[in-house]
Amino acid sequence: MSYLKTLSQNYQPAIIRVLKRGYSFKLFASDIGSGVTVGIVALPLAMAFAIAAGASPQQGLFTALVAGFIISGLGGSRFQIGGPTGAFVVIVGTILARHGYDGLVMAMILAGILLFLMGLFNFGQFLKFIPYPVTAGFTTGIALLIVTTQIKDFFGLDLQHVPAAFYDRIVACYNALPTFNSEALALSVGTLVVMLLIRRFVPRVPAHIVGIFFATAAVWIMGLPVETIGSRFGNIPAVLPHAHMPVFSMALVRSELPDALTIALLAGIESLLSAVVADGMTGSRHNSTVELMAQGLANIASAFFGGIPATGAIARTATNIRAGAYSPVSGLIHVATLAAFLMICSGLLYHIPLASLAAVLIVVSWDMSELHRFKRLLHAPKIDSAVLLLTFSLTVLVDLTVAVQVGVVLSALLFMKRMSEVSGVCELSLEDESINGRMLGWHDKISVYEVDGPFFFGTAQKFIDTMQFTRGVPSVLIIRLGHVYHIDATAIEALECVILKANQRGIVVILAELTTGTHKILSSMGTKRLIGMENILPDYPGAIERAKAIIKNLEEETDTKL
Repeated sequence: MSYLKTLSQNYQPAIIRVLKRGYSFKLFASDIGSGVTVGIVALPLAMAFAIAAGASPQQGLFTALVAGFIISGLGGSRFQIGGPTGAFVVIVGTILARHGYDGLVMAMILAGILLFLMGLFNFGQFLKFIPYPVTAGFTTGIALLIVTTQIKDFFGLDLQHVPAAFYDRIVACYNALPTFNSEALALSVGTLVVMLLIRRFVPRVPAHIVGIFFATAAVWIMGLPVETIGSRFGNIPAVLPHAHMPVFSMALVRSELPDALTIALLAGIESLLSAVVADGMTGSRHNSTVELMAQGLANIASAFFGGIPATGAIARTATNIRAGAYSPVSGLIHVATLAAFLMICSGLLYHIPLASLAAVLIVVSWDMSELHRFKRLLHAPKIDSAVLLLTFSLTVLVDLTVAVQVGVVLSALLFMKRMSEVSGVCELSLEDESINGRMLGWHDKISVYEVDGPFFFGTAQKFIDTMQFTRGVPSVLIIRLGHVYHIDATAIEALECVILKANQRGIVVILAELTTGTHKILSSMGTKRLIGMENILPDYPGAIERAKAIIKNLEEETDTKL
């Protein structure tokens, strides 16, 4: 029963934990205020991110509704607001261009399953091991790609098809510059100016809402000849999302699995980062296991209800906190606010100019890029700077999926390199290892080596290379493992290789100071039988005494033969 109780607590959504403490009407009023505020903030962003990705604004709204409801209702953070974000713009656009919406749906379902399993098996901790240069590289690269996708709408260019490749897109937009629309450019620049002024002088007011409001009012009142949401996508129906069955085939599963991995990694990293930011702002603590499981369910549900990928949105989560949110109920209110706008005010969305949304996304991209951090990392150690530039270049010039996959591999390689640098194998001088202050007169017949730190595949070859005995062959080899708190199969293979070679040369090997974990693993792997139980000692002085006894026996055998 105690196990089941612990299990239920570990997988308990934040909303249950918070409501169990007590929930008053005053707290509910705070959640209503913050939920309505963040709902108003999320409305244009949900549409803008969907449009930038090549989807429809309605799909962005459906994502905010369905995924936002699940992330707030089942997530592990008290304040997390979920929905479409800028991180997915590039990968969603790529999938839509290659495989259409059916391919995107399959990628979302697979990504959702991966996210759920990552949460279930507590893999959230491994996402923390991805080095900052990797995340900074592809985040800044995504920001640059988003900006280039908005050039057409920002300038109002007469460009029927925007190429998917970065270089081709820049060339196409440059060639189309003479066709720019002066009214669209004026709206874009005006929206930017309004947003910057609001952020500078009234920072508590959502700047993009004010900018879009004035731009939409100008288009509506003055009848400006610019492209709007309605002119490109038609009217947004006042209907709530409804479920539909996705197209399923093994060929589609195989083709979308790499993209699904990218979506899962991006969603996992951004959602946990957003939860950490929320924790820092409030002093609360999120449950990464529950959060990732909710993110997985949210993406699966979004796929079935006509949406696009979703994750925790840092800016909207921060807005939720600043607006006075107390519990995940605020996130549910934000979903209700979006639903109300969709059902009642969908006609007003028709007049929002795409130029103003482009200006909003450019500002979002600037914030997302954190250019000052990117510049700072260029002065980091050379290997970190190289990883940053490589990930950035792959994101921009090749493909985000490739960049994420290479980034994960680089993370593993960097981790292994630095762990191998932490671990060491060194020879100890017996003169420095005197017993009770007496110098050891038989030190030339004993060699003592110590493994310091994790003993794993990254240090296995170093261990073998060190045990060469180029200055003379000892009679006894003592290997101290007191500082080894982790040993893997490769390291055990290297240890056994050294033992076998030593035995062939007549050297007796003694293992000393084994930790409990190392002792257990060597027993299960059969290494103890290879070396002999009598040659495994719990402490170093005991190992020295055992070595002296072996040398004494060898000397007696030699004297007998003589």
